[in-house]
Amino acid sequence: MKLRPEEITSILKSRIEQYDVETDLSEVGTVLQVGDGIARVHGLENCVSLERLEFEHGVVGIAFNLEEDNVGVALFGAWPLVKEGQPVRRTGEVMSVPVGEGMLGRVVDPLGNPLDGQGPIATTERRPLEFKAPGVIQRQPVNQPLQTGLKSIDAMIPIGRGQRELIIGDRGTGKTAVAVDTIINQKGGDVVCIYVAVGQKASTVAQVCEKLRDEGAMEYTIVISAPAQEAAPIKWMAPFAGAAMGEYFLYGGKNALVIYDDLSKHADSYRQLSLLLRRPPGREAFPGDVFYLHSRLLERSCRLSDALGGGSLTALPIIETQAGDIAAYIPTNVISITDGQIFLGSELFHSGVRPAINVGTSVSRVGGNAQSKAMKKVAGRLRLDLAQFRELEAFAQFGSELDPATQQALGRGERMVATLNQPQYQPWPFEEQVVAIYAGNNGYLDRVPVGLVPRFQEELRETLRSGGGVYEALRETNDLGEETVALLDAALAKFVEGFDIVEEKGLVG
Repeated sequence: MKLRPEEITSILKSRIEQYDVETDLSEVGTVLQVGDGIARVHGLENCVSLERLEFEHGVVGIAFNLEEDNVGVALFGAWPLVKEGQPVRRTGEVMSVPVGEGMLGRVVDPLGNPLDGQGPIATTERRPLEFKAPGVIQRQPVNQPLQTGLKSIDAMIPIGRGQRELIIGDRGTGKTAVAVDTIINQKGGDVVCIYVAVGQKASTVAQVCEKLRDEGAMEYTIVISAPAQEAAPIKWMAPFAGAAMGEYFLYGGKNALVIYDDLSKHADSYRQLSLLLRRPPGREAFPGDVFYLHSRLLERSCRLSDALGGGSLTALPIIETQAGDIAAYIPTNVISITDGQIFLGSELFHSGVRPAINVGTSVSRVGGNAQSKAMKKVAGRLRLDLAQFRELEAFAQFGSELDPATQQALGRGERMVATLNQPQYQPWPFEEQVVAIYAGNNGYLDRVPVGLVPRFQEELRETLRSGGGVYEALRETNDLGEETVALLDAALAKFVEGFDIVEEKGLVG
């Protein structure tokens, strides 16, 4: 066999042209010091803030403090396995979480790993933990209601899509119950819900998940759990992961609701993280930017302009107070950021008012803009009437003889409180709420004993559901027009007459 030089030359030329050296240029640093879930790393000169760093044993870190000679890193995972002298690799990516429709119905940790034992989650998209909130031009006013199904909230402290409404109160006053009822009420609607549990007991989170499954609400809900036993970085990360998952739907032109339960524990975890990173402490040992921590989180909730798809992200942050002190540091911070607050009082809770809303200190700064016309008409004076009732109630304890007008006001106030009372996990549709409040406002309950008001309202619902066309008219028009009012008055008068007869028979028996 004869070798031809030109053949060899052409083969060598083609091989040289096709030759490609795969170079792996990665910046590697070294762990200087590690402890309490925090590592000091040397040699990452080009590292950026909140960059994802990789350690050995599958441990992941976020670059928090960028100092002259080292980087302060918060660690996630089995950080006790990280030792001094081990290598640390830059990824060149800012920390992000998996997002998408595949997350619905799942319980995950803030890193997006499943906790429910239902196998891996099929998602391809990721979003950064921190994302710049939309500017003024990119938003539109909040004017669409987000129904909670709770009569007292939808009537007096309405929540709109894109609003940030704070739920605040002492431990054990029903804050989580209000949030869970709101999630259940979105069944059959177009709102995706995200429940972020920060520093809660794992058993409490399990109970919430179980209830959501029982009510069929889990299919449109994502639960992010960072339980109490987790390290501070995971608890710090949880609300930002919730906001990122909500933004996937917001920028996709859909509607989402995110519940942060609760931001008091979130602030505590951030304080712990900051002190371990040797950041200077301020008031109550919180770092100086604890206000900015919550403002940049909550500002991401908004209603986008129609040009950007018109999606919305509504936030219900929860804050736990100590002995009803809403003037403390973290509560006042979050009150100043949000568009109103629902204050739950322990005294009201223990006296049997559910939900235990203190009308005097609760407010929605979006107000009637996020209410339907029908609800506006029936609930216009409700806040004022209830506030006056509470004052009269305090006054009546001292006065022995009361004039008929005061007695009537007290009687009607007691019946309205009984009307607004609502058992947990039983949200009411909008049209049923309107009729219940209308009946109380217009004197149809005046002859019904206070103890029988809940039964009156339940039987009224059943009667109107089976016929009369009142609920259908309200659903179609969203308004209390003259025809609807006439129809409603006739139905109520007929029902009250029948209800009295039933009660007399009951007393005789």
